Amino acid sequence: MSLAVQTDGDRRERALAALAAKPDGVVEAIAASAEVTPAEILDILPEGAAVAAAREAFADIWTEMTTWGEVLFIVHTDDIVLEAEGSLPQGSEGHGWFNIHGDSPIGGHIRKENCASITFVDRPFHGRRSCSVWFMNEKGAPMFKVFVRRDDQRELIADQLARFEALRDSYRT
Repeated sequence: MSLAVQTDGDRRERALAALAAKPDGVVEAIAASAEVTPAEILDILPEGAAVAAAREAFADIWTEMTTWGEVLFIVHTDDIVLEAEGSLPQGSEGHGWFNIHGDSPIGGHIRKENCASITFVDRPFHGRRSCSVWFMNEKGAPMFKVFVRRDDQRELIADQLARFEALRDSYRT
């Protein structure tokens, strides 16, 4: 049996097919089914659905998001999808980490230098609009995501949505 060399075109075709099969599915699951990275799926979303910012914008984006009120903070690995609702605390740098502590259930230490880019994602998820900010690592996977929350009627909270859109739009090229 011969091993075929995988080209970028092969990866892209698999990604496009997987996204077409489940356009409003979980990005990580779509990526896994196509054997590509989540970043490769974000790259092929329709125009405007994924707006990237440089890694150097980390602190500015984080600081702005601390003004959004309670958000949904998600860490998604192969083993767990951890969700925490709360306000993002201000961060500070020290000992090689971006440290977040405050009066919130969201806290800890982020290896900021592992952040390769930040992507504002605005796409359908299971039939509903979903807006989030993904902090991506060099491997093409999200380190963590910050989602605009929903109200009791499952609608995106208007004030957070407006803040998300304004921040995202400031990074459009």
